[in-house]
Amino acid sequence: MTATDHDPAVPPASRTIRTFHPRRGRMSDRQTDALSRLWPAYGLDVPDGPVVPVDLAALFGRRAPVVLEIGSGMGDSTVAMATADPDRDYLAVEVHTPGIANLLDLVERGGLRNVRVAQGDALSLVSGLPEGVLDAVHVFFPDPWPKSRHHKRRLIQPAHVTLLRSRLRSGGMLHCATDWAEYADVMRETLDADPELVDAYGGFAPRPAHRPVTKFERRAIRAGRPVADLLYRRR
Repeated sequence: MTATDHDPAVPPASRTIRTFHPRRGRMSDRQTDALSRLWPAYGLDVPDGPVVPVDLAALFGRRAPVVLEIGSGMGDSTVAMATADPDRDYLAVEVHTPGIANLLDLVERGGLRNVRVAQGDALSLVSGLPEGVLDAVHVFFPDPWPKSRHHKRRLIQPAHVTLLRSRLRSGGMLHCATDWAEYADVMRETLDADPELVDAYGGFAPRPAHRPVTKFERRAIRAGRPVADLLYRRR
């Protein structure tokens, strides 16, 4: 059983399928130090098992609009967006331990108070949030799971979109980006099919200024893989 078992928005067939590979990887001394010192203040464990409610006001120590970022990587984009957007809080969810440690280090270096970092299954975390509590959800460059037999593991699929959308406030934004053309088309088809989401641009969006260009994105562009952005607003 996974934490999504308790959410009616998630159908039984999707409950035990992971959308990610848990990874630890090697950490530098700097990252190891940051993780041990800063996790108690900035970290949130997402346990396997029954849903654990998440109180965002208690987590951040204030009441402010919250942006959920699923898959924050090494944290550079999270820090850039949070620095430019101090009136909103950013909750980054990641499973790669060195990335989490690096983000914590960047948060400390930048003196940021509006970032928290969760480790674990993003869908389990979202299931523990109240409905309508998020100002935005960012899904930047999720694993495309390119082999057809793995498509069921993709994050952007109908049941998951229903769950994510339910946690957005009315007018809140779901912003997806990918450099995998086939996945981009599937994303658009899936998001268009949700009756409570409205395409903010009537198709693929121009690249938003608020989304920083990452090293990963630069590599994709050099390899000839154009990046597609999709922005959908909850009714």
